Amino acid sequence: MCDITDCDVRMIRNEDVEQILIGIPKDHKHIRVCLKLKNKQVLIFQEATIANILRGYITVKTHPTIKSQKLSLKALPKTERKEGFAAYQLLELRIQDEEIEEEISQLIKEAKRL
Repeated sequence: MCDITDCDVRMIRNEDVEQILIGIPKDHKHIRVCLKLKNKQVLIFQEATIANILRGYITVKTHPTIKSQKLSLKALPKTERKEGFAAYQLLELRIQDEEIEEEISQLIKEAKRL
């Protein structure tokens, strides 16, 4: 993860999005989400990335005590993962809500709008 001082932090607001395409590309098995921005950039997310974002979002939104989540990339050896799961996973870190909330606040302060 980059330190806040060496990251190119951008905020994508709803009004920055021109279109979102969601579907399975030809000759693929998994969903892709394509975010077309007004500034002519396109971000393409793999199904696993969206699933991880949704898992964290739903946990924060619906859990009675969890107020934030931080997911971090971890390479899991075959012996530590379920059959059919990818080696690279975004897994929850056990960090205090306040620490995550502070990191989010700092990123928002540094963010450039599109």
